[in-house]
Amino acid sequence: MELMDLTAVALGKKIKAGEVSVAEAANAAMDAIEAREDAYHCYVTVNHREEVLKRAEEVQKLIDDGTLTGPLAGVPVAIKDNMCTKGTLTTCSSKILNNFVPTYTSEAVINLEKAGAVIIGKTNMDEFAMGSTTETSYYGPTKNPWNTEHVPGGSSGGSAAAVAARECIYALGSDTGGSIRQPSSFCGVVGMKPTYGTVSRYGLIAYGSSLDQIGPMAKDVTDCATILETIASYDPKDSTSVKREDYDFTSALVDDVKGMKIGIPRDYLGEGLDPEVKDAILAAAKVLEDKGAIVEEFDLSLVEYAIPAYYVIASAEASSNLARFEGVKYGYRTPEYEGLHNMFKKTRSEGFGPEVKRRIMLGSFVLSSGYYDAYYLKALRTKALIKQAFDKAFAQYDVILGPAAPTTAPKLGDSLSDPIKMYLGDIYTISVNLAGLPGISVPCGVDSKGLPVGLQLIGDCFKEKNILRAAYTYEQNRNFEMCNLAGKEDK
Repeated sequence: MELMDLTAVALGKKIKAGEVSVAEAANAAMDAIEAREDAYHCYVTVNHREEVLKRAEEVQKLIDDGTLTGPLAGVPVAIKDNMCTKGTLTTCSSKILNNFVPTYTSEAVINLEKAGAVIIGKTNMDEFAMGSTTETSYYGPTKNPWNTEHVPGGSSGGSAAAVAARECIYALGSDTGGSIRQPSSFCGVVGMKPTYGTVSRYGLIAYGSSLDQIGPMAKDVTDCATILETIASYDPKDSTSVKREDYDFTSALVDDVKGMKIGIPRDYLGEGLDPEVKDAILAAAKVLEDKGAIVEEFDLSLVEYAIPAYYVIASAEASSNLARFEGVKYGYRTPEYEGLHNMFKKTRSEGFGPEVKRRIMLGSFVLSSGYYDAYYLKALRTKALIKQAFDKAFAQYDVILGPAAPTTAPKLGDSLSDPIKMYLGDIYTISVNLAGLPGISVPCGVDSKGLPVGLQLIGDCFKEKNILRAAYTYEQNRNFEMCNLAGKEDK
């Protein structure tokens, strides 16, 4: 097995045992990027090999002298390009930040660096995380490694594609309305959104502050649990950070769901769901049922209100958050202008792409005088009702099971021509962010076109262990062959 086919935990064990050096792992990642990046375009910025090898040498010394003993020490990682990294270009895949080099690093990335991670680059994404296909990037679209005519999903499409294409061992993404779970589903990798507040948002360039959450994207559930354990922490610099008593997520990796109650919302299996996706999801539920889980269908309600509530709230927060990009303090500034207001207007007109402008305008509208009560306050009340519906469901069930997306990956260009169609693709993931819940996407099959299908498991707040246990059990017992992109079979 080639080094890039290994999971993060497996490679970390080999590095710790001295079977593989950190430099060998870093070189393998850089070689893979050189060989495949032209085909897939997973990265905005790839770090220079000399810098990566210098970091690898530092980490190797710390492993050798016993300072670094964690499972991810020496393992190469890619970071979504909306997380600040000191001294490295951080663009949010937008023209308006095409020259922005932060003077500080985001807390989640600092936690990885403390654990001995070797950062190899910053991954492509939808501009300011606004999109579901990674086609709104100023730097051009990322392509799905399973079929380059299809999208990888978004907004963390670069991270998902990089893991799937073996251009990194694992990656970090961010999830505002499904931006980790949906691309993970489309690219056949495992992606997890933790409970809101579990991972610090300090240094994450904000889109929707009440919804954004950083999470891991990897080859299997074990990696996701291990990475989450590494990046999760209380951070006083982030006012939404939560101090948790328990950060031990890997203890949930047990092949046992006997007695676990799993609910499947009927609303998730109705109109709009591709029949092949539905079959794969129900087959996955059967695997868990055969292992002793109690699986039932139930009515979740309010599902149809999630998308309008989400786009009102997220756009309102975006219009506020993106007001800071005006060409004065950092980032792009229009070269020719007359006066301050003209400079603001031209900079933002030239610097933002169409999807970002669309959401800023929608957000400004719903926050404007006369419409605030009619739209924004109503959306906040709907958000509270959705949370209540989930609270009621979790009084009965340990885990909610459903699809991560209604279809497999659409073709490049299909969604971009119809924004409403793109928004509707988020129907199964958005509610999780509105309610602040944890969710995970696990590959559960491929459709007749050979594209991956993702199973989504949702847990109650701070109950990541439930979804990790169910996901791990499913992964250990799934009854299909997941053919990876290196052409090998792995169960």
